[in-house]
Amino acid sequence: MSVNIVEINKELRFKSPTEIISWGISLAKNPVITTNFRPYEVAILNAVTEVKKDIKVIWCDTGYNTLQTYKHAEEIIEKLDLNIKLYVPKQTVAHRNVVLGVPSIEDKKHQLFTEQVKLEPFTRAMQEHKPDVWFTNLRKGQTAFRDSIDIVSESKDGILKVSPFYHWSDKDLDTYLNQFNLPNEFTYFDPTKVESNRECGLHI
Repeated sequence: MSVNIVEINKELRFKSPTEIISWGISLAKNPVITTNFRPYEVAILNAVTEVKKDIKVIWCDTGYNTLQTYKHAEEIIEKLDLNIKLYVPKQTVAHRNVVLGVPSIEDKKHQLFTEQVKLEPFTRAMQEHKPDVWFTNLRKGQTAFRDSIDIVSESKDGILKVSPFYHWSDKDLDTYLNQFNLPNEFTYFDPTKVESNRECGLHI
Protein backbone atom coordinates (compact mmCIF):
# COMPACT_ATOMS: atom_id res chain seq x y z
CA MET A 1 0.00 0.00 0.00
CA SER A 2 1.51 3.30 -1.10
CA VAL A 3 1.18 6.09 1.48
CA ASN A 4 3.51 8.79 2.73
CA ILE A 5 3.91 7.57 6.30
CA VAL A 6 5.68 10.70 7.57
CA GLU A 7 2.95 13.00 6.27
CA ILE A 8 0.16 10.69 7.41
CA ASN A 9 1.53 10.65 10.96
CA LYS A 10 1.61 14.45 10.99
CA GLU A 11 -2.03 14.51 9.89
CA LEU A 12 -3.14 11.89 12.41
CA ARG A 13 -1.13 13.11 15.43
CA PHE A 14 -4.05 14.89 17.11
CA LYS A 15 -6.88 12.77 15.74
CA SER A 16 -8.95 10.58 18.03
CA PRO A 17 -8.52 6.77 17.94
CA THR A 18 -11.90 6.51 16.21
CA GLU A 19 -10.80 8.96 13.51
CA ILE A 20 -7.52 7.08 13.05
CA ILE A 21 -9.32 3.74 12.82
CA SER A 22 -11.84 5.13 10.34
CA TRP A 23 -8.94 6.40 8.22
CA GLY A 24 -7.32 2.95 8.26
CA ILE A 25 -10.56 1.15 7.44
CA SER A 26 -11.19 3.51 4.52
CA LEU A 27 -7.93 2.34 2.92
CA ALA A 28 -8.28 -1.33 3.72
CA LYS A 29 -9.55 -4.15 1.56
CA ASN A 30 -8.75 -6.80 4.14
CA PRO A 31 -8.05 -5.34 7.61
CA VAL A 32 -7.27 -7.38 10.72
CA ILE A 33 -6.59 -6.67 14.36
CA THR A 34 -4.24 -8.77 16.46
CA THR A 35 -4.56 -9.31 20.19
CA ASN A 36 -3.06 -11.31 23.03
CA PHE A 37 -5.52 -10.01 25.65
CA ARG A 38 -2.78 -8.35 27.66
CA PRO A 39 -3.66 -5.34 29.86
CA TYR A 40 -5.51 -2.56 28.00
CA GLU A 41 -6.05 -4.66 24.84
CA VAL A 42 -9.78 -4.32 25.35
CA ALA A 43 -9.50 -0.61 24.46
CA ILE A 44 -8.39 -1.18 20.89
CA LEU A 45 -10.71 -4.16 20.46
CA ASN A 46 -13.64 -1.99 21.47
CA ALA A 47 -12.53 1.00 19.39
CA VAL A 48 -11.92 -0.96 16.19
CA THR A 49 -15.07 -3.08 16.39
CA GLU A 50 -17.14 0.06 16.91
CA VAL A 51 -15.96 1.15 13.44
CA LYS A 52 -15.97 -2.29 11.79
CA LYS A 53 -17.99 -4.82 13.76
CA ASP A 54 -16.98 -7.93 11.82
CA ILE A 55 -13.25 -7.28 11.53
CA LYS A 56 -11.15 -10.43 11.87
CA VAL A 57 -9.49 -10.58 15.31
CA ILE A 58 -6.36 -12.72 15.19
CA TRP A 59 -5.46 -14.23 18.56
CA CYS A 60 -2.16 -16.09 18.64
CA ASP A 61 -2.38 -17.98 21.93
CA THR A 62 1.03 -19.20 23.10
CA GLY A 63 -0.64 -21.68 25.45
CA TYR A 64 1.13 -20.14 28.44
CA ASN A 65 -1.39 -17.46 29.38
CA THR A 66 -2.49 -17.13 32.99
CA LEU A 67 -5.85 -18.44 34.14
CA GLN A 68 -6.92 -14.82 34.67
CA THR A 69 -5.98 -13.90 31.08
CA TYR A 70 -8.01 -16.77 29.63
CA LYS A 71 -11.04 -15.79 31.71
CA HIS A 72 -10.55 -12.16 30.68
CA ALA A 73 -10.32 -13.18 27.01
CA GLU A 74 -13.55 -15.14 27.19
CA GLU A 75 -15.31 -12.21 28.85
CA ILE A 76 -14.16 -9.75 26.18
CA ILE A 77 -14.94 -12.12 23.29
CA GLU A 78 -18.50 -12.47 24.55
CA LYS A 79 -18.98 -8.82 25.54
CA LEU A 80 -17.75 -7.43 22.20
CA ASP A 81 -18.93 -10.40 20.09
CA LEU A 82 -15.48 -10.65 18.52
CA ASN A 83 -14.84 -12.41 15.21
CA ILE A 84 -11.96 -14.42 16.67
CA LYS A 85 -9.49 -16.30 14.49
CA LEU A 86 -7.50 -18.45 16.92
CA TYR A 87 -3.97 -19.63 16.16
CA VAL A 88 -1.96 -21.89 18.44
CA PRO A 89 1.48 -23.56 18.22
CA LYS A 90 1.69 -26.86 16.35
CA GLN A 91 3.04 -28.59 19.46
CA THR A 92 1.15 -28.75 22.75
CA VAL A 93 2.51 -27.22 25.94
CA ALA A 94 2.68 -30.66 27.56
CA HIS A 95 4.81 -32.05 24.72
CA ARG A 96 7.07 -29.00 24.61
CA ASN A 97 7.61 -29.19 28.36
CA VAL A 98 9.18 -32.63 27.82
CA VAL A 99 11.44 -31.75 24.89
CA LEU A 100 12.22 -28.07 25.44
CA GLY A 101 10.55 -26.58 28.51
CA VAL A 102 10.49 -22.80 28.86
CA PRO A 103 14.09 -21.64 28.33
CA SER A 104 15.31 -18.49 30.03
CA ILE A 105 15.98 -15.51 27.79
CA GLU A 106 19.73 -16.14 28.23
CA ASP A 107 19.39 -19.72 26.94
CA LYS A 108 20.21 -20.20 23.24
CA LYS A 109 17.08 -22.37 23.00
CA HIS A 110 14.89 -19.36 23.81
CA GLN A 111 14.93 -18.27 20.15
CA LEU A 112 13.54 -21.66 19.09
CA PHE A 113 10.92 -21.44 21.85
CA THR A 114 9.84 -17.98 20.65
CA GLU A 115 9.66 -19.23 17.06
CA GLN A 116 7.46 -22.16 18.08
CA VAL A 117 4.99 -20.45 20.40
CA LYS A 118 4.69 -16.99 18.85
CA LEU A 119 6.38 -16.32 15.52
CA GLU A 120 5.22 -19.42 13.63
CA PRO A 121 1.52 -19.11 14.60
CA PHE A 122 1.60 -15.38 13.81
CA THR A 123 3.27 -15.92 10.42
CA ARG A 124 0.75 -18.65 9.61
CA ALA A 125 -2.13 -16.34 10.52
CA MET A 126 -0.84 -13.50 8.37
CA GLN A 127 -0.18 -15.80 5.42
CA GLU A 128 -3.70 -17.22 5.60
CA HIS A 129 -5.52 -13.90 5.99
CA LYS A 130 -3.19 -11.69 3.92
CA PRO A 131 -4.20 -8.34 5.50
CA ASP A 132 -3.34 -4.99 3.98
CA VAL A 133 -4.06 -3.02 7.17
CA TRP A 134 -3.14 -4.34 10.61
CA PHE A 135 -4.49 -2.68 13.77
CA THR A 136 -2.42 -3.17 16.89
CA ASN A 137 -2.17 -1.64 20.35
CA LEU A 138 1.49 -0.59 20.24
CA ARG A 139 2.16 2.45 22.37
CA LYS A 140 5.05 4.84 22.82
CA GLY A 141 7.09 4.06 25.92
CA GLN A 142 6.61 0.28 25.82
CA THR A 143 9.96 -0.66 24.24
CA ALA A 144 12.84 1.12 22.55
CA PHE A 145 11.69 -0.17 19.17
CA ARG A 146 8.14 1.05 19.69
CA ASP A 147 9.46 4.48 20.60
CA SER A 148 11.00 4.60 17.12
CA ILE A 149 7.74 4.13 15.20
CA ASP A 150 4.51 6.17 15.21
CA ILE A 151 0.75 5.86 14.82
CA VAL A 152 1.22 4.49 11.32
CA SER A 153 4.18 2.35 10.32
CA GLU A 154 4.94 -0.45 7.90
CA SER A 155 5.57 -4.03 8.92
CA LYS A 156 8.54 -5.97 7.61
CA ASP A 157 6.11 -7.62 5.17
CA GLY A 158 4.82 -4.30 3.85
CA ILE A 159 1.52 -4.30 5.75
CA LEU A 160 0.27 -0.91 6.90
CA LYS A 161 0.33 -1.08 10.70
CA VAL A 162 -1.99 1.29 12.58
CA SER A 163 -1.70 1.95 16.34
CA PRO A 164 -4.61 4.28 17.22
CA PHE A 165 -3.63 4.62 20.91
CA TYR A 166 0.09 5.13 20.22
CA HIS A 167 0.37 8.41 22.16
CA TRP A 168 -1.96 7.41 25.00
CA SER A 169 -0.80 6.80 28.57
CA ASP A 170 -2.13 4.16 30.99
CA LYS A 171 -4.05 6.94 32.71
CA ASP A 172 -5.68 7.94 29.42
CA LEU A 173 -6.66 4.34 28.80
CA ASP A 174 -8.04 3.95 32.33
CA THR A 175 -10.36 6.86 31.58
CA TYR A 176 -11.38 5.26 28.28
CA LEU A 177 -12.14 1.90 29.94
CA ASN A 178 -14.22 3.60 32.62
CA GLN A 179 -16.13 5.57 29.98
CA PHE A 180 -17.12 2.39 28.14
CA ASN A 181 -17.41 0.16 31.22
CA LEU A 182 -14.76 -2.21 29.90
CA PRO A 183 -12.90 -4.80 32.00
CA ASN A 184 -9.12 -4.93 32.35
CA GLU A 185 -6.78 -7.63 33.65
CA PHE A 186 -3.19 -7.17 34.80
CA THR A 187 -2.29 -10.78 35.64
CA TYR A 188 -0.58 -11.48 32.36
CA PHE A 189 2.55 -13.39 31.37
CA ASP A 190 4.36 -13.61 28.06
CA PRO A 191 6.95 -16.43 28.20
CA THR A 192 8.81 -15.04 25.17
CA LYS A 193 9.37 -11.62 26.74
CA VAL A 194 9.49 -12.14 30.53
CA GLU A 195 10.48 -8.50 31.02
CA SER A 196 7.78 -5.99 30.03
CA ASN A 197 10.18 -3.69 28.17
CA ARG A 198 11.54 -6.48 25.94
CA GLU A 199 10.27 -6.59 22.34
CA CYS A 200 8.14 -9.65 21.53
CA GLY A 201 9.54 -10.27 18.07
CA LEU A 202 6.38 -9.74 16.01
CA HIS A 203 7.03 -6.08 15.25
CA ILE A 204 10.75 -5.85 14.56
